Amino acid sequence: MSDKQEIPHENQESDFNIREQIEQYLVHWKWFVLSGIIALGVAFLYLRYTTPLFRATATILVKDDKKGGLASELSVLSDLGVGTSKSNVDNEVEILKSRTLTEKTVNELHLNVNYISHGRVKSSELYKASPIIVVFSPLNEQYKKETHVFTVESVDANKFKLSRDEDVELGIFQYGKLIKIPEGTLSVSKTNLDEKQEAFSMDCIIYPIESTTNYYRGALGIIPVGKNTSVIELSVVDPNSQRAADFLNTLVNIYNQDAIEDKNIVAEKTSDFIATRLKLITDELTDVEKDVEGFKKQNNLTDIPTEATMFLENAAEYQKKLIETEIQLNVVASMRQFLNSSGPEDLIPSNLLSTQSEASELITEYNRLIIEYSRIAAGATKENPVVVNAAKKIQAMKSNISQSLNRMQSSLAITKRNLDRQESLIGGKKAEVPRLEREFRIIDRQQKVKEALYLYLLQKREETALTLAATEQSAKVIDASYYSGVPVSPKKSVIYLIALVIGIAIPGAIIYLQELLNTKIKGRMDIEKRLAIPFLGDVPKSESHEEMINTNSRSSSAEAIRIVRTNLEFMLTGVEGDKGKTIFVTSTIPGEGKTFISVNLAGTIALSGKKVLLVGMDIRNPKLAEYIPIKSEGVTNYLSKHDKNLDSYITKLDNFENFHVLSSGVIPPNPVELLMNDKINKMFAELKEAYDYIIVDTAPVSVVTDTLLIAKNADAFIYVVRANYLDKRLLHIPEMFYNQKKLPNMSLVLNATEVTKKGYGYGYGYGYGVQEEVKPWYKNIFKK
Repeated sequence: MSDKQEIPHENQESDFNIREQIEQYLVHWKWFVLSGIIALGVAFLYLRYTTPLFRATATILVKDDKKGGLASELSVLSDLGVGTSKSNVDNEVEILKSRTLTEKTVNELHLNVNYISHGRVKSSELYKASPIIVVFSPLNEQYKKETHVFTVESVDANKFKLSRDEDVELGIFQYGKLIKIPEGTLSVSKTNLDEKQEAFSMDCIIYPIESTTNYYRGALGIIPVGKNTSVIELSVVDPNSQRAADFLNTLVNIYNQDAIEDKNIVAEKTSDFIATRLKLITDELTDVEKDVEGFKKQNNLTDIPTEATMFLENAAEYQKKLIETEIQLNVVASMRQFLNSSGPEDLIPSNLLSTQSEASELITEYNRLIIEYSRIAAGATKENPVVVNAAKKIQAMKSNISQSLNRMQSSLAITKRNLDRQESLIGGKKAEVPRLEREFRIIDRQQKVKEALYLYLLQKREETALTLAATEQSAKVIDASYYSGVPVSPKKSVIYLIALVIGIAIPGAIIYLQELLNTKIKGRMDIEKRLAIPFLGDVPKSESHEEMINTNSRSSSAEAIRIVRTNLEFMLTGVEGDKGKTIFVTSTIPGEGKTFISVNLAGTIALSGKKVLLVGMDIRNPKLAEYIPIKSEGVTNYLSKHDKNLDSYITKLDNFENFHVLSSGVIPPNPVELLMNDKINKMFAELKEAYDYIIVDTAPVSVVTDTLLIAKNADAFIYVVRANYLDKRLLHIPEMFYNQKKLPNMSLVLNATEVTKKGYGYGYGYGYGVQEEVKPWYKNIFKK
């Protein structure tokens, strides 16, 4: 509407009152308690009949030195250039998760065979506690993929009854005997033959290996403990904690056994390879050593480098001796020449010849004689016998020296010839050394290669033997499989918490949905947030709406009507005091309790000593007769007749001194034309002169225009809004009438609000002194 007033911000619906939101849930606390108890009971039943799951964990250390399961053995040949495969923790994790390893574990522990013992409440699985062991061999691949269920019931100590699928009896058999069935062969054995076993009846369920393997692969968890470590945590979840622990321990054992077998296979192949090569290298090395032996015998050699050195040293020695001999020959020749040309008194050099030679001694003696001769001759004549004798000795000594030099020269010549021959011989051998050395090095190189390879293979053969003797495991168990008695699923605390949350959430969700889908007016706040119309009060829902309030009424409804009456006086302060005050009561739609408010408001005012007239102006749908005894004729009869007195239609109520009623009368065929009659204005003018208060029960304003036609006769309008009945979207109607002032001096009353222990509606605390009926708890629990 164009003339619609803007609602203040504080009254907008967007305002959020958290206390109001909480209270709308707290008022239904009994439903929350009941729903929570039911949810906890369901959780208890769920935990009672659900099979718990337990978690077992184990911690292992795997090698992550860039060597996989085969690397340590292949590294034996790494020096020969044989490549080795590298792996790390990720590779070992994939091996542990492999289908092959899991399937081996399932077969090792017979995990596909489950023994079920039926109890009164629920069935329990027997693991390592079964009194029997069932071995089933399927006939073909088709039966291997199917699940087979057999029921075994003990007959006596030696016999049992066998059934299939609990309804097909196969017969009575002896323990340990092979039983042929269409699916294959079956045998049942006792777990303890020495002790007397009690009677039993159980189911044996044999699952396919493939499906059991898939189950445990899915249940197996493998995670590295840290980024910088090679420690792995293994875990598995299973209904039986001991079986989960056995699965992990067996899985690790099989993993290590497979790794050891792989290592031993390579080690054995390596050993065979080394043995073959050793035999071949031994033969080749023997042939090469024989070639060395023959080469040395053929060339008369022992050690070529040593003999070559000796040849060089001998050649140098002979060369030196040859030079010395030639020098001596030259000296001897010079001495002979000097001796032949020298005079009787000439001295001969004595230091040119070797001091050990005969000539050297003769020359020394000769020089002594010459010196002695010169000393004698200086003091005597040549004819002196001493001089002559000395001269003869000198001549004889000179002759001896000459002969000695001749002999010495001949000896040196012979020595020189021998040296020349030896030097020629050594020079020839020295010239052959490079060739012999080259040929020997070719043979020696082959010998050294064969020998080094032979020694290397011997060393590796010993290393391989040590590997075979002590093969280490790929995984070291740090913590063996461990499990606690607390199941991981279902967790009681979590289930109870979830159940409690759901139990509380269900009524909360229902209330929320109700509130979300409920567009009805619930309380005073809904009105005050949307409308700025004066509010007289809210009236709680009455247990019996047809019962009128009397003097002794102390109920919350009676107190509320009295407050409405008191607040109404403030709305009537501007009305002239010498005439009666006319109060019209209307509503948006029928059923909002305007007649109830009219009757009780009129009765409350009448009880205060004022003269009150209650007029029924809802001529289309009159309701006054439901509350008070009235005449059938009334306003419509008065308006349609011209000779009738108004007082004849007014009735005085019993038990009330000043309470009078004018009914609406017979329902007319033309209510609009009747209300447009000027006679109605005269009626109200006459009534104002006779009564202090005139309470008029009018028709709803959104249904017909009756109320608007007579609205000008009202001093005040009470607009009744019923809680939990009127749609919020219809509040624009009273807002429109208030803003356009079509209903004079308009105010609101909220009717039929819910009563709480704190009071009703907005919490005024009505009911002071009220004696309420005490009802059993089972009746109150379903009441708000």
